[in-house]
Amino acid sequence: MKKALTAKDYESLADLRHHVRRFLHFSELAVCEGGLEPRRHQLMLALKGLPRGTRPRIGELAERLQIRHHSAVELVDRLATGGYRKRQKAENNRREVLLTLTPKGERVLRALSLHHRAELRNEGPAWFEALRRVMRSIENTNGRDTGLPDRNRRTG
Repeated sequence: MKKALTAKDYESLADLRHHVRRFLHFSELAVCEGGLEPRRHQLMLALKGLPRGTRPRIGELAERLQIRHHSAVELVDRLATGGYRKRQKAENNRREVLLTLTPKGERVLRALSLHHRAELRNEGPAWFEALRRVMRSIENTNGRDTGLPDRNRRTG
């Protein structure tokens, strides 16, 4: 049995979406003012923020950004043209290409990241409250079928 969504459910989802969109808009403006294209900034952040032990390769970055491999290659090439990243051959496998930021890329990413953190410091409590309202709404379904697959459930 599917639970009917209430006006409050829609309101909480819309409010969370509004906060996410406001932050993304802030980010796009800040990045453009910093002289970058937003997708290039996202790639730089994904590269610098890869989980420990993850090899900094195109495939991993494509997955992190949820883009196709060839799109990641194009972004990586554009970053190189701007002097923001470099490639190096892996020591144990000369065919493997690893990516790193140049000192210029590190400086630009650090400045943008500090700016983003300041914005999150200001807006974070509102985000948290919006997410809390959505989660409370979800918890109120009491385990009933929401009509969506459980992405966390393992199959096969």
